[in-house]
Amino acid sequence: MSATRVIRLTLEYDGGAYHGWQEQRGLVTVQGEVRRHLRTLLREPVTVIGAGRTDAGVHALGQVASFRTQDMAMPLGRMKRSLNALLGHSASVVAIAEEGDGFDARRSARGRRYLYLIATRPSPLWRDRVWVVTMPLSLEAMKVASGALPGRHDFTAFAATGGAPRGAVCTILRARWSRWRLGYRLDIEANRFLHHMVRSLVGTMVEAGRGKIAPSAMADLLVNRERQLAGPTAPACGLYLAEVIY
Repeated sequence: MSATRVIRLTLEYDGGAYHGWQEQRGLVTVQGEVRRHLRTLLREPVTVIGAGRTDAGVHALGQVASFRTQDMAMPLGRMKRSLNALLGHSASVVAIAEEGDGFDARRSARGRRYLYLIATRPSPLWRDRVWVVTMPLSLEAMKVASGALPGRHDFTAFAATGGAPRGAVCTILRARWSRWRLGYRLDIEANRFLHHMVRSLVGTMVEAGRGKIAPSAMADLLVNRERQLAGPTAPACGLYLAEVIY
């Protein structure tokens, strides 16, 4: 068996330019573009594994991908520069490293951190990169609602229909709302997330911030697991995969 190297990429990308991470026939995706350009650069078939399958419109500050290559000679710096030149302006490799033989971007991950941005007014500089909510929001109510999340819970009430084939139990390590210059920011970290989970949580906490539901409803939803009682799914444009933890 020929020798191979395992390469780890850390990627930033504008989710609005892609139909999500996962490769799909006939659509431009991040995984598909990275694989296509690596094949051109390395002149060999490449399988690209991503740490998270971000949806269309979801951005990344620290998506991690890994792949194997038979090219044992190309310096990592050259590989990074060449791949960035091929990717263009919507995605960028911000870090590259060689890993041990057992490294897998998805299976080796111990957790993921997302952030969600809400702006209280439109901004041309942040167009399609935040959720614009112009009605008044209570930051204190959203903080109280988020206080129910840390710990090990069943998040069925916040999952997309059919989106939890491995079960809906996740462990939230941190969930914190804060102010940023255009509005509000949620930082949330967990061992795993369900499909649409962060966006459903944000939509429900915004309902609490608007006074539409009581902040205590978050704790109730974790117990009753009724998706129809939770808030709407927040738009993809405000969500960022911030970091993958190993």
